[in-house]
Amino acid sequence: MKPSLVQGIASTARFEIDRPRTIDFLGESLRIYATPSLVLDVESACRQLLLAHLDPGQDSVGTRVELDHLAATPLGMTVELGVSVIEVKGRAITFAFEGHDGVDTICRGMHRRHVIEIDAARERLAAKAHRGAGSR
Repeated sequence: MKPSLVQGIASTARFEIDRPRTIDFLGESLRIYATPSLVLDVESACRQLLLAHLDPGQDSVGTRVELDHLAATPLGMTVELGVSVIEVKGRAITFAFEGHDGVDTICRGMHRRHVIEIDAARERLAAKAHRGAGSR
């Protein structure tokens, strides 16, 4: 991790609410931003901020999300997600986030990511898959 990874760094990501990001079970007139899609976008925004402050061979994985989804956002609107690092504790990075759709605050919460060494993670996962295959 680079020395630039400190509390207070922040960025804003923008997402157009397209059909794949919406729910479909309430019909066409109620196509709104789906909570699982919002979680994915929060993770993506936090990861993108973090990547600029990681060394080659490092990335991050999400380990916790606390989300209040406060308002519905219709298909076609744009959401701005502001994310900021609120804690760096070793490899555990905690973010605060808040999203707006131009009319309402649509969400706020906290997200934690863990910085990993990609090659070491690949080796651990392969070993686990091998152990799991032996138990079938």
